[in-house]
This record gives sequence, C-alpha cells and structure tokens, in this order.
Amino acid sequence: MSFLQKVIAHYPNGKIVIVLDNARIHHAKLLQSFLKEMKGRLELVFLPPYSPQLNLVEGLWKWLKSDVINNVFYHTVAEIRNNVQQFMDEIMKSPWSIIDRLCVRF
Repeated sequence: MSFLQKVIAHYPNGKIVIVLDNARIHHAKLLQSFLKEMKGRLELVFLPPYSPQLNLVEGLWKWLKSDVINNVFYHTVAEIRNNVQQFMDEIMKSPWSIIDRLCVRF
C-alpha cells in the first residue's frame, strides 16, 4: 500500500490506471479500504489469469534466463548478480530493442 501512496503523491492530478497480474497479494484485503478511498482516482486493471503473453516482464525474465542463466553453473551469487547487471546494462543501451523484442504488435 505504501507504493500506491507514493504513486498518488507523485502524480497529484488526474486518474491513475495500474495494470497488474493476478498475484494474490494484489488482491489483499488490506488494499480494499484504500482503493475505495481512491475510487475515481486510482484504478487497478488485472490481467487475465495465466496470461504471461500479456505481462511484458515475463518476456524479460525469459530473455534474461536464456542469455544469462540457462546452461551456466555459477559458483557464487555475486557472479549471478554481476552477469544479470551486465545483461541489464547492455539491453538498456538500446531501449528500442527491448520494445521490439517484448512488445506485442497489433
């Protein structure tokens, strides 16, 4: 809930729509009163269950795993972290390649 409060504070005007997967935590009872309070200001839109093709981060995880983790044995967590950071640094050099690879074209 503190994340949502920060979002509201950062964007003080207009309606905010956040797209979420259907993880149980996103439906927590703790959020219900906050969402009622923010009705008309904050809307949560949930992706259908079992729809990884609509959740772009799933494509990023798949890409990262294929380039960094699959068929590789790491001796330390630090090695994994280093290679993940290198992967992220590399793909951030060309944001359009990320969009081209992950975004669905209609």
